[in-house]
Amino acid sequence: MQKVEIRVKGQMDEHWSEWFQDFEILASEENETIMLGEVKDQAALYGLIAKMRDLGLTLISVNNVD
Repeated sequence: MQKVEIRVKGQMDEHWSEWFQDFEILASEENETIMLGEVKDQAALYGLIAKMRDLGLTLISVNNVD
């Protein structure tokens, strides 16, 4: 498992958590949404990013969290 932090532009409601593999969804003061959670491998991470693309979300960053 790999723990990641994903930042997207804009504010997302917490109800999206289940749709995004139960990632924790947090609002930041910079009009960003921070998503924290675990993916089992790179393929799962790319699948998650594809969902964001399909929703038209603007990806800001993807980082490993230790």
